[in-house]
Amino acid sequence: MSSKLYFKKKHTNLHTIAFYNLENLFDTKDDPNTLDDDFLPDSEKKWNKKRYEKKLFKLGTAISNIGFEKTGKAPVILGVAEVENKAVLEDLVRTKHLINKNYGVVHYESPDERGIDVGLLYQKEIFTVTNSESIQVLVDNEFGERDFTRDILWVTGSLHNEEVHILVNHWPSRRDGAELTSYKRIAAADRNREIINQIIEKKPEAKIIVMGDFNDDPDSESVKKHLVLQDFYNPMERLHTRHRGTLTYKRQWNLFDQIIFSNNFHKYEEATHSFSEANIFDDSFLKIYKGRYKGNPYRTYAGRKYKGGYSDHFPVYICLKHNI
Repeated sequence: MSSKLYFKKKHTNLHTIAFYNLENLFDTKDDPNTLDDDFLPDSEKKWNKKRYEKKLFKLGTAISNIGFEKTGKAPVILGVAEVENKAVLEDLVRTKHLINKNYGVVHYESPDERGIDVGLLYQKEIFTVTNSESIQVLVDNEFGERDFTRDILWVTGSLHNEEVHILVNHWPSRRDGAELTSYKRIAAADRNREIINQIIEKKPEAKIIVMGDFNDDPDSESVKKHLVLQDFYNPMERLHTRHRGTLTYKRQWNLFDQIIFSNNFHKYEEATHSFSEANIFDDSFLKIYKGRYKGNPYRTYAGRKYKGGYSDHFPVYICLKHNI
C-alpha cells in the first residue's frame, strides 16, 4: 500500500469541528443599525475593499487548514464570532480555499451594541441543518439597564445521520474588568445550561456541543462551575498553559475560545461519532514572526494600526471519529 493511500485511509473517518473568532469581520458598507463607523473606507482605520478581500482570503486559507493535518479535510462544522452580518460569511465561503467545500451558512442578527454576531458554517454534504434559532442572553449593567450582548446560536442537525445540537457563543467581554463583569458571563453560562436542560429533557441521550469565545478561561467560575457540570467534558482545560492559549492580554495567554461537549461523545457505538482529540490551531503562519510580539496571533489591526493579519485569536478544534 502506498503512503498516499495510507494517508487517505488513515483520515477517512475523522472530522474536524472548529470555532474561530474572526476579529471584526465587517464589510465596507455603512449600516445605520450597527456601530461600523470604524470599518468604513473614510474611517481612521481606512477599511476598504482591498483590505476586506485580503482578510477574507487569509481567513479562508486559515479555515481550510484547521485540523487538516489530523483529518485530511477542512472543518465539517465551524462556529464563528465577530461577524457583522450574513453577507460577510457568504463572501467568506466563496473565497478560493473554501468555495469547493460547499459550505452552508447559519446566521441571525443579534442585539449586540457593537453590531457583531456569531454564526455557523457547515459542509452541506456531511451536515444537514434541521432547525436553528437565536436565543437571547439577558444581562444588566451596573446601573440596572439592559446590556445588549450576542445571542446564542442554537443549531440542530444531522451529522452522518446522527442528531447533534450545537450552541455557538460569544459571551460578554471583560472590558470593564474581569471581576466586575464576571456575573454577565455566569449569566451566559446559565443560559446555555437552560438550553441544555431543555434538550435533554426531551432526549436524555442527546449529543450536544457548546463552543465559543467565552471571554473566560477553562478554569474560570463561569465555565468550570456553571457550564461544564458532571455531564459535560472540556478538552480545552489541559491545553491552557503559561506558554499557550488562543489570545494574549498584557503578555499573558488566555484560552477564551473553547469547545466542550456532552460525555456521550466518549462512547464508542457503531454509526455514531466519538471524541478523538482537541487542539489549538496555532500554526506558525497565524503568528507574528518577529519582534516583541513574536508568537502572538497575527491580527488585522493593533488599535487603529493596520497589520494585515488574520485574527487576534487562534481557532480551536476537536476531531470526531465517525464509527462506521
